[in-house]
Amino acid sequence: MFTEYPFQSNYFEIGGQRLHYVDEGHGPVIVLVHGNPTWSFYYRRVISLLSKTHRIIAVDHMGCGLSDKPQDYSYTLQTHRQNLFQLLEHLQIEKYSLVVHDWGGAIGVGCAAFAPERVEKLVVLNTAAFRSTHIPLRISLCRAPLFGEYLVRGLNGFAWPASFMAVQKRLSKEVVAGYLAPYSNWEKRVAVYGFVHDIPLNSAHPSYGTLVEVERGLEALVARQVPTLILWGGKDFCFNDHFYRQWCERVPYAEKVYYENGGHYILEDEFADIAPRLERFFTVCEED
Repeated sequence: MFTEYPFQSNYFEIGGQRLHYVDEGHGPVIVLVHGNPTWSFYYRRVISLLSKTHRIIAVDHMGCGLSDKPQDYSYTLQTHRQNLFQLLEHLQIEKYSLVVHDWGGAIGVGCAAFAPERVEKLVVLNTAAFRSTHIPLRISLCRAPLFGEYLVRGLNGFAWPASFMAVQKRLSKEVVAGYLAPYSNWEKRVAVYGFVHDIPLNSAHPSYGTLVEVERGLEALVARQVPTLILWGGKDFCFNDHFYRQWCERVPYAEKVYYENGGHYILEDEFADIAPRLERFFTVCEED
């Protein structure tokens, strides 16, 4: 279907809806968790790289990528993290590492909060897993009543701009097409808007309490000194240096690489440098 995404599709049914995931390779398990408005396509080169030595699970959140896109669905942080946890339970995965990006930070760490002892390593890519009131104006516009939904779902004013605003190096037409293919009309962009709508900026928001649980999950991983690698793009308009400093403070022992000219889609801008770092991080940690 996508020339840059040569992986076999797998599906897990939850509540009558199909959750799509990639399951490639053998060995220690690494779970890749994407954000908004991407899908497992974001990790395509990581899957190809690390599946040589590991078993790679890359999920498409409900409403995203090749997963079903129900129109009447609870597109919330709580639902997404529960879905991921149920998938890992279904696959009988007892130990795993996490690679998280964008909303994947809250979802992945939120999943880990159910059983922190199962997580072996953590890779952080321009994301958050804690509360914050920082939000860019352009994303605030996408949250505006009525207009926001029309902008995101009707005009594709979130997924399409991300294809050039989230990178510093221009993407090929084929890669842009891969990112946008699952979000081609109003109905298929339901989860893209759901993510924007679900950003919990204050305690009155329905997902605020879930985000507190996510924070506790992160604290549990830090308490266990889970090996952590932070790979950060310095030109991210969304997850900017404020979030980078928060990660540095919350996980002071983490190995950190700051790419001054990298954008939000850091795997697109800096993969040539990131690839050997990922290989080394996972291999070294397993040998120690």
